Amino acid sequence: MRALLCGLCAIAATLVCAQDYPQRPIRMIVGLPAGGSTDIMGRLVAAKLSERFGQQVVFDNRPGASGIIGADIVAKSQPDGYTLLMAGGSLGIISSLYPKVPFDPAKDFTPIALFATSPYIFVVHPSVPVTSMPEFIAYAKARPGQLNFAGSTPGSVQRLSGELLKRMTGIDMLYVPYKGTGVLLPDLLGGRLQAAIDNVLVVVPYMKSGALRGIAVTSARRSVVVPELPTIAESGAPGFQSSGWFGVLAPTGTPAHIVKKLNAGIASAMQQPEVRERLLAQGAEPLSGPPDDLKQLLAREREVWGKVIREAGVKPD
Repeated sequence: MRALLCGLCAIAATLVCAQDYPQRPIRMIVGLPAGGSTDIMGRLVAAKLSERFGQQVVFDNRPGASGIIGADIVAKSQPDGYTLLMAGGSLGIISSLYPKVPFDPAKDFTPIALFATSPYIFVVHPSVPVTSMPEFIAYAKARPGQLNFAGSTPGSVQRLSGELLKRMTGIDMLYVPYKGTGVLLPDLLGGRLQAAIDNVLVVVPYMKSGALRGIAVTSARRSVVVPELPTIAESGAPGFQSSGWFGVLAPTGTPAHIVKKLNAGIASAMQQPEVRERLLAQGAEPLSGPPDDLKQLLAREREVWGKVIREAGVKPD
């Protein structure tokens, strides 16, 4: 009887804690400068959580070292639910890309929610006489080493997606390094670059104007933003999958009831029509699922991109 009473008391205490959290402002850290897609998505989630919990979710930009600085702050914070990480695709790459990282991305974080993904688009300059991925693969194989491509920065998912495409299709393209999409766009639009992989939001306006030709999306499924484009997987490289993603994590050891409450709050936000519209306007597709969705994604990204980085000899920016 005594053991039963103790057990019931423990359950009651847990429920009280779950109801009471949060009792003070929450800090959400992003390891990137203000203004980028990860920053925009994170601020939207922070605002909705503030409304739901009646406590301010303070957004804190800590840019530097491809997100390592911000992630390290969260990894070393108290696992009490009051310090969160707003993360994107770089978290699945950094441990393979950088020789020394002050935390373990696989062990030092508790996934909270994967709330959006954003596919990339493989585009070509109109001077390249192809309209589909099979045509491009054939065109590239007939011209080994003669075509070049770019994808944001050297250590980005976009660049790694190009390397993955090369390995899965057997084509030989030359990667041209740039310091960001804004720098590579003039060369792509001018035809000095033949191909690129970049964000939906960036390239769709140029596709509509005819300045670029969209060939395929990189995601596992067709994008609701550009449903007319097939996936690379269905049009030349079966199994190909690559997307930007946005998720929230906490330090390892964060209590399960806090994880559950945060996950429910983010899922609720993703189901609100105005939130969905804003995400789609940014080229992202809203999601609402359990923390395990983010855990599985991170495991897959570490495996896939780690192999690509090693085989292609990719170095950080």
